[in-house]
Amino acid sequence: MTAELPPPVAELRGVRRTYVMGSEELHAIDGVDLVFRRGEYWSIMGPSGSGKSTMLNLLGCLDRPTEGTYLLGGEDTGLLDDDALSELRSRRLGFIFQSYNLIPQLDVLDNILVPVLYQSEPPSDAEERAKHLAERVGLGDRMGHRPKELSGGQMQRVAIARALVNDPDLILADEATGNLDSQTGLEILDLFDELHGEGKTLIFVTHESHVAARAERILNMGDGKVVDIVEKQVEVTT
Repeated sequence: MTAELPPPVAELRGVRRTYVMGSEELHAIDGVDLVFRRGEYWSIMGPSGSGKSTMLNLLGCLDRPTEGTYLLGGEDTGLLDDDALSELRSRRLGFIFQSYNLIPQLDVLDNILVPVLYQSEPPSDAEERAKHLAERVGLGDRMGHRPKELSGGQMQRVAIARALVNDPDLILADEATGNLDSQTGLEILDLFDELHGEGKTLIFVTHESHVAARAERILNMGDGKVVDIVEKQVEVTT
């Protein structure tokens, strides 16, 4: 008997993203069909210009397809206006960027709380959850510090906590360990492994093969197309 597949979190159907540059057309994403299911852990790899960053922008609703359909949590994003798309993004997605994208004037706790500003939730509930997440990522004693008082690894931990504060369906990371030393990078990857073990759905872009190898599936891209998908072999014991 075949096990039932988890439900899709994000689905691309015939998606293209074309940019017009003078008289030339650049097909950054060229006819992609993909399904990302709940609880899966993906990495996206490819050379510069392969389309991996554009793919992440489309999945994160930071860009829209030129053609095709993108379903996020079963909702057709192409039918939403900008305000509705922003609301869907804040509710269903968590972002982790290479450059952290923290607000310099805010302390750790308030940076974690930024996505909650778009939600109608009692502030006390959100603050309690943010404090718990700060503790979880090892910053319980740094909640009153501003980004300039933190190391790169600590800033990335703030970004991870911020990505989790709304309990998103999908966590997207763009070169999340790219600015970190090797030891701190491994600690961040261990945290991703923990999140995956708890059932979170993760997709991250990387150019480092040892980072990509932490994922269950490696999506290799080239010229805006899916080159192949490498799945980790899981041993089954009886």
